[in-house]
Amino acid sequence: MRIVFMGTPQFAVTSLDELLMAGCDVVGVVTAPDKPAGRGQKLSQSAVKEYAVAHGLKVMQPEKLKDQDFLDELQALEAEVFVIVAFRMLPDVVWTMPARGTVNLHASLLPQYRGAAPINWVLINGEPETGVTTFFLKHDIDTGNLLFTEKTTLTGHETAGELHDRLKDKGAGLLVKTVKALESGRYSIYPQAELIEGHELKHAPKIFKEDCKINWKKDTFSVYNLIRGLSPIPTAFTELNGKVFKIYYAEPEIENTDIPPGEFITDNKTYLKFATNNGFISATDVQLEGKKRMGIGEFLRGVKL
Repeated sequence: MRIVFMGTPQFAVTSLDELLMAGCDVVGVVTAPDKPAGRGQKLSQSAVKEYAVAHGLKVMQPEKLKDQDFLDELQALEAEVFVIVAFRMLPDVVWTMPARGTVNLHASLLPQYRGAAPINWVLINGEPETGVTTFFLKHDIDTGNLLFTEKTTLTGHETAGELHDRLKDKGAGLLVKTVKALESGRYSIYPQAELIEGHELKHAPKIFKEDCKINWKKDTFSVYNLIRGLSPIPTAFTELNGKVFKIYYAEPEIENTDIPPGEFITDNKTYLKFATNNGFISATDVQLEGKKRMGIGEFLRGVKL
C-alpha cells in the first residue's frame, strides 16, 4: 500500500521510522518548510525532513497546501493512504485525495483532549490515564471516526517531556497496527459521537504565555500539575527579584501555613519554597531570566534571596 507521510517534529520521526522498519511503502514525505533559527538565522530543517533525507525518501515542503503544483505532485505519487503525525491542518482537497482515506495519530484518548496540546493539558488537569488514538480525518479537527486506541496509566509525577517520549513510542506502534489493518481491510470504525454522549468533553487548545504564569493562590497540586505539564517547554514561570523565573520541576508539600500565597522561604543553600493556598511548592529545577537552567542548590549558590 502506497503511503504519503506528513509530519514535522521529533514526535513524528518515531512513527515514520516504525513504518519503514515494518516494510511499509512510504512514497513521499510532506513536512514544514525550512525556517531561520538561532542567532545566525541559518535555515533549519524539521526533524522529519532530516530523517527523510537521510533515508532517501522523497520530501515535499509546500508553503501553501492548496498550491496547485504541490497538489499535482502529491496526486502523481498515487498514494492509497495519507498518514498524519503532528502536522498542520489539512485542506479538504488534500485529505480527501487518497482512495483509502487519511489517517491521523493523536496523543490522547479521543474524543477527550482534542486540540494542539493534549500531552500538556492531560497533565495540567491531573488525569489518571491517557493514550494514543488513530482516526480517519474529517473536516472538523480531531473529530473523525476512530480506528484504534492504546491507553497508558499516569503516575501523577511525569513531566510533559517524559510523557511525550512514552507516547511517541506507543503511537508509532499503534500507527503500524493501523496501516496493516487498512492494508488487510480488517478494521472497524467508531464514530466519536457515540462516545461523547453523557460525557463532559475536555479540550487541549494551543498554549500561550499567559497560560504558563503560575497562580500561587491555587492549591498545591494544581500548581504542581501545571509545572510538570509545561516542562520542559513552554515552562511554567513566576517572578523572582523582578525577573522571569522558570520552574522545570518541583516537589509538592501539603501543610498548614500562614505565609501568603506567592511568597517564598529559603535557607539560601538547599531549598526554595513558594507558598500556595494549602502548602508549598519546593522548586528543584529552575532558570532565572538571563541565566542557564540549573538545580536549586547550584542556583542558590549564585543568587542570594
